[in-house]
Amino acid sequence: MDYTIIDAHAHLWLRQDTVVDGFPIRTLENGRSLFMGEIRQMVPPFMIDGVNSAEVFLSNMDYAQVSAAVITQEFIDGIQNDYLMEVVSRYPDRFFVCGMCEFRKPGYLEQAKELIGKGFKAIKIPAQRLLLKEGRVMLNCPEMMQMFRWMEERGVILSVDLAEGAIQVLEMEEIIQECPRLKIAVGHFGMVTLPDWKEQIKLARHPNVMIESGGITWLFNDEFYPFKGAIKAIREAAELVGMEKLMWGSDYPRTITAITYKMSYDFVVKSPELSEAEKTLFLGGNARKFYGFAELPELPYIKNMSE
Repeated sequence: MDYTIIDAHAHLWLRQDTVVDGFPIRTLENGRSLFMGEIRQMVPPFMIDGVNSAEVFLSNMDYAQVSAAVITQEFIDGIQNDYLMEVVSRYPDRFFVCGMCEFRKPGYLEQAKELIGKGFKAIKIPAQRLLLKEGRVMLNCPEMMQMFRWMEERGVILSVDLAEGAIQVLEMEEIIQECPRLKIAVGHFGMVTLPDWKEQIKLARHPNVMIESGGITWLFNDEFYPFKGAIKAIREAAELVGMEKLMWGSDYPRTITAITYKMSYDFVVKSPELSEAEKTLFLGGNARKFYGFAELPELPYIKNMSE
């Protein structure tokens, strides 16, 4: 395989222990978690302790020949800043990590400054979780805009997952206008299976904005491998903004309860709908440039016992 593969959207945690929208989220056993009032298979059942560690992920990455990964965050996993700082200190050439603040209440500007001071090179906002019952947190509110200007001045990347469709697109347009040098990665491929997803993709027409596909196999789960609908969506997005603005992401580990980690990109490799040059950009070339990955390991193919 001639591609350098970089995962632009993955997650790590030691234990889930948090509350979202009033519902507890707790790690149980055999890969399961209490999630929003029901028990869900959060990670594969062989991860019996529910620990989603960097070492287990690295084993998956080495097997699938994925050179590096961007570790993002989500409120449903709890804030993982302390663990992620440990991870990047141990494996600086394999992981780029995003810090996350408690954006659901005021005070996150100072938190962001502290995280950036500790060395985080990106801040993650799970913006789809900010449509709160008690009042929506606007992405263009004064405290957010102060934070974005602070990040822009220091070259810190914004990683953001948006609510479905165009709900938060106008807010993002204002942020981009006010902070034209702020590098932005929009996740979940615009929530591609929902209406108006292309409105999020169009944000990448701005020079500082990229789109990553974290969760695309989850969104096309009903279709399943080889995810022909996902390939069609990648093709459509490339026609809108160019393949040089799109990055592959897996949304590991939740997506590998249904498929293997390698399958989360293998459908792209095997697709006849994309050229070799497009696959090279999408699978790693764009992410390497955007996140600044330098020295990456060469990962040999290891033959399976079933071959």
